[in-house]
Amino acid sequence: MHSELSFIDLFLQASVLVKSVMLCLLGFSIASWTMIIQRSKALNKAKVQVQQFEDKFWSGADLSRLYKEISGRGNPNGIESLFIAGFKEFARIRKSPESNSQAVVDGTHRAMRVALSREVDTLETHLSFLATVGSISPYIGLFGTVWGIMNSFIALGAVQQATLAMVAPGIAEALIATAMGLFAAIPAVMAFNRFSHSVEKLENSYGNFMEEFSSILQRQAMTPRSA
Repeated sequence: MHSELSFIDLFLQASVLVKSVMLCLLGFSIASWTMIIQRSKALNKAKVQVQQFEDKFWSGADLSRLYKEISGRGNPNGIESLFIAGFKEFARIRKSPESNSQAVVDGTHRAMRVALSREVDTLETHLSFLATVGSISPYIGLFGTVWGIMNSFIALGAVQQATLAMVAPGIAEALIATAMGLFAAIPAVMAFNRFSHSVEKLENSYGNFMEEFSSILQRQAMTPRSA
């Protein structure tokens, strides 16, 4: 005797609730993979931007000229937005006749802190969704499995002579829900951990640049205005 049931057959034979669980998990998997691809591209782009900007910044480029170049492109993001926010605030405060070096440093540092917070929020986009999918998908799949097995045993109790062939398809279709839950959760958890580490490294790079740039602006603030 040869019997083979495909995934489609098991899905079609499942109860309405188990089908709903499977479709929900399939939707989670598609959405998480879409966000994984998008976040991977965005974070890789941010890493390249940091390297390119720091190479240009530490090459001895004139800060005013660099500011005009980046501002002229419009919509600066990443580490460039920190530089724009800091230098813009530096120039604004320096124009005030009552300003001193400490006021300049405090003002530019606050402006860059706000820009840093915005950039980190942007980098962390969709990470909470990946964490949620990784956390709840196995439990949703397990719920579908428990429900499917329960229905199989209820149906088994209605017959006088039970065999493994009678209960096996029902258990198999129920276990697919758990498998789909793991299929959705594992990539989401791995991507969340990897992206969180990448965001942390980028945040450290942004923070280091902010402190170094603040030191440069502090030295400039202490020079005579005519210089």
